[in-house]
Amino acid sequence: MRVVHSAEVAAQPVEEEGARNTTVRWLISRPEGAPNFAMRLFELAPGGCTPLHEHPWEHEVFVLDGRADVVQDSGPTPIAPGDAVLMLPGERHQFRNTANAPARMLCMIPLPEEA
Repeated sequence: MRVVHSAEVAAQPVEEEGARNTTVRWLISRPEGAPNFAMRLFELAPGGCTPLHEHPWEHEVFVLDGRADVVQDSGPTPIAPGDAVLMLPGERHQFRNTANAPARMLCMIPLPEEA
C-alpha cells in the first residue's frame, strides 16, 4: 500500500503544443508501485486548457473543483464538480477551463505494458 498527499507531489507544467496554464501531478504511477494504471491530478488555471488531442487508450476523469468544457469536434460539453467523464480510445478531446477560478480534475489512464 502507498498513501501520498497531492501537495507532496510536484506540479509539472503540461508542455504539449496547444496546452496553456495547466499543470499535472502524477499521484500514483509505476514509481509508486502501480502495475496497470496511473492517477494524475490536472489543475487548469482560468483560461487554461489541455492540448486538443487523441490517443489509442481510454481514460477516466473526475472533476473535483471548478468548471470546464470537454471540447470535441462536435462542440463543447460543460463539466462541473462531481462529474465523471469517460474518453474512449480515439476520441479527439480537450479540457478547457471556462471559469474565473481554477479547475481540478483527477485523470486515470492505463500504463503501457513494460517491455
